Amino acid sequence: MNLITPRVFIAATRQNDGKTTTSLGLLSALQNQFPRIGYIKPVGQRFVEIAEQKIDEDTVLMDAVYKLDCPLVDMSPIAVEPDFTRKYLSETSNDALVRRIQKSFDRVAWEKDFVLCEGSGHAGVGAVFDLSNAQVAKALGAKVVIVTRGGIGKPVDEVALNQALFEKHGVEVIGVIVNKVLPDKLDYIAEFTRKGLKRKGLELLGVLPLQPILVKPTLATIRDELAAENLSARKRLTQLVEDIVVAAMGANNVAKHFRCGTLIITPGDREDIVLAAAAAAQANPAERLSGLVLTDNLRPSPATLDVIRKLDFPVLLAEEDSYEVASKVHDIIVKTRPDDAEKIAVIRDLIAQHVDVAKLLAAL
Repeated sequence: MNLITPRVFIAATRQNDGKTTTSLGLLSALQNQFPRIGYIKPVGQRFVEIAEQKIDEDTVLMDAVYKLDCPLVDMSPIAVEPDFTRKYLSETSNDALVRRIQKSFDRVAWEKDFVLCEGSGHAGVGAVFDLSNAQVAKALGAKVVIVTRGGIGKPVDEVALNQALFEKHGVEVIGVIVNKVLPDKLDYIAEFTRKGLKRKGLELLGVLPLQPILVKPTLATIRDELAAENLSARKRLTQLVEDIVVAAMGANNVAKHFRCGTLIITPGDREDIVLAAAAAAQANPAERLSGLVLTDNLRPSPATLDVIRKLDFPVLLAEEDSYEVASKVHDIIVKTRPDDAEKIAVIRDLIAQHVDVAKLLAAL
């Protein structure tokens, strides 16, 4: 396997800590020094089918944004399908999977100046099929940066736990990036987290302030999660959802929740609420809703549909009841999409301003 091309492995202390966000921003920052850069996510758990190949969603994102000139199948060599673990425990050889990852890395690294490797969560994820992040980083000969979430005690505790497993497999953790920190606590968190990490022999590489645009879902994300139909003629699906209200009360009482950033979830036969939201948006466009989700697959009357098509915010029709819809929306894992131009610009600036890339490279 190629042991010459510089590389770094990005891991996290848990799911949704900002590993992909960090990787996306780091690729941009690293391109300033390494024009020909490669990317690999050796083990992927959320994937799409492209040309009959299962490709991890994050790989699709990185390739779409940076045009990496690497084969997609090599940037995403292993897709963990629902029956992957069962098949592995029954018959698959770990050596074969490791060889696949290493050969894919070699092809990704071909004529590249640097390769960024993205993990799949904390150090132990994948251990059941002997491809934990620690084992994969070892197989790739990569040093590790851990991304964790804002705070002092808990992040340091979780980093130490992950560090122990990486070190057990002979993998060096070179630094930590703390994500999703309240902006007014940035300096305070940086000071004390740096002290806590130093006692573990770790460097603090950066502290990233919380950005609402990166953690709040858009109407497009909600539409896809619910497999909902967009009843609106206008396709304004980029609005962020700041608040969710399940409207089980009369239209007059719901009206107090009609404000910018709010998503109203209500049964599709509550046409009084739809019409009230339309009237409120017309009276005060600055405070229009982020959107409406009509539930139970109850399609409004033709007259109400005419009103909906003229609205300046999306109205979605979902099959599930209001409780199920609200639960799904609440549990959405917000991911950056290739067409999220504003988000991607924010991420690039975030890493450029708040991560010490020079210190990271020096540690490699």
